[in-house]
Amino acid sequence: MADTVTFNLEEAYDLALRALTACGTSEDNAEALIGGILGAELDGISSHGFMYLPIYCEHVKCGKIDGNASPTVREISPSAFAADAKSGFAHPAIHAGFLELIPAAKENGICALSVTNSYNCGVLGYHVSNLAQAGLLGLGFTNAPASIAPVGGSKPVVGTNPMACAVPDGEGGVKLIIDQSSSVIAKSEVTKHKNAGEAIPVGWALDRDGNPTTDPAVALTGTMVPMGGYKGVGQGIIVELLAAAISGATLGIHASSFATNDGGPCNTGQFFLGLNPDSFSGEAFYERLGALAEAIESQDGARLPGARRLAARKVIPDQGITIPAALHQRILGYCA
Repeated sequence: MADTVTFNLEEAYDLALRALTACGTSEDNAEALIGGILGAELDGISSHGFMYLPIYCEHVKCGKIDGNASPTVREISPSAFAADAKSGFAHPAIHAGFLELIPAAKENGICALSVTNSYNCGVLGYHVSNLAQAGLLGLGFTNAPASIAPVGGSKPVVGTNPMACAVPDGEGGVKLIIDQSSSVIAKSEVTKHKNAGEAIPVGWALDRDGNPTTDPAVALTGTMVPMGGYKGVGQGIIVELLAAAISGATLGIHASSFATNDGGPCNTGQFFLGLNPDSFSGEAFYERLGALAEAIESQDGARLPGARRLAARKVIPDQGITIPAALHQRILGYCA
């Protein structure tokens, strides 16, 4: 039996749809979520793609996620909207919010969207890329269950809390993507190593006593190492203030785990900003963007942030999406 299974995009979409709907997710919600799953795979980020599908299915089945939730969006002002995911998936709520954010930002120059009562939004860069493809400079923030302790402390206070920025190229595409967690590495990468039976590098995580560990199972019960020491903690706090405090979502210290069935709905949050370059400096923006990109790419060995993701998007659709055969069998179990 082969160790892996490869699907074209249509087959991959169908597999995910069958699994999610069989577990109690509406087709509309599944469609939005699958966009994020396939987006992660197309970017070469398998840790946030089909690897997460069994977790999504489990959380719908156990009631941690309301698979039939209908998100709502309310207007705060012409340049501010608030979405409520209603304890459902993040992706449908973000999608509904972007339907308001994008035209408002194009008209007014800037627009903000908060998302509350939400869930793990997958690859944050996927969402801001959608804003960039619409011609906006997109900024995104999402909080997560606490897993990073403050420098000098030992108890987690913020999650891996990523922030992301995607920049339009002026031609309907994306010029660059910056997507970074507040920890040295995303927690899903530790889970990926655990599932593969592989050790993690020193410097990724600490055990419960604050000691470095290379055991991913021990790491998942301990804390994640903040990126750049106190600077990573600082970024995590900024994200927490925007994605949770401003959005009215659950703080990471009170949120249930994204990885287990324990606890009720996570009800974490997101926050997005869309800026229209044409409303500010217009063509000058793209001139400066081009000059900055040239200064980076002209150096041997240097590349723009997100270059590997953007390159993967060009080849993976033809190559297909490959997942471990064991994962495929597990997903088929949910389809039944």
